[in-house]
Amino acid sequence: MRKIFLFLNIMIGSLLLIQCNTPENKDSKSKSTEKQRKQISYHIDFAKKWIKNAGNDSQHYQIVLAINRTDRANLSTMDSIIVPDDMGNSIEHYFPFPFVIPSLESISKIIFFSYPSQSFGAYEKGQLVYTGPTNMGRKKDPTPTGLFYTNWKAEESTSTFNDEWELRWNFNIENKLGVGWHQYALPGYPASHSCLRLTEKMPVTYTTGQINGN
Repeated sequence: MRKIFLFLNIMIGSLLLIQCNTPENKDSKSKSTEKQRKQISYHIDFAKKWIKNAGNDSQHYQIVLAINRTDRANLSTMDSIIVPDDMGNSIEHYFPFPFVIPSLESISKIIFFSYPSQSFGAYEKGQLVYTGPTNMGRKKDPTPTGLFYTNWKAEESTSTFNDEWELRWNFNIENKLGVGWHQYALPGYPASHSCLRLTEKMPVTYTTGQINGN
């Protein structure tokens, strides 16, 4: 029988407080990585100009795509983009999720989706193992928020909204509404019909998730 952990109904802001204030998390590695994240600065650049000058570096390209919550096809259509001044860090340094959450050490796997930041953080035993961009439900088709369990998964499925849409790596969380997370185009803003869009490189082994709508 699946257990429902009531204390998981917490906001991303609370997670950040746990990261900063929990005594168990005051090891030197956590301090240094958090400090490194805070020191990163950003600037605005023209998308086409940046792609022409720096787009041939695959690592930098992936970082810029993630920061702008978009994919290659949509980045080239944008006017201005956000670019970090230092792109020598791993991807988790550019996202808001704590590296360690001691209160989640007993939880095998969980994913937090954040509406405000259009990003997600995947945890195993309280350790951040993967983070990246998402594009969630548009204004008239918002993604439902709360604590959910995935109830089925498929390498490829067809959308219940439009049978011409192929959804790869689909994890369903809401049967009646047909909501799940899966690979699809990322225009850089909430644009889906309630689902949580992801890039195809994300791991596909996570089994629970919480969506933060505040």
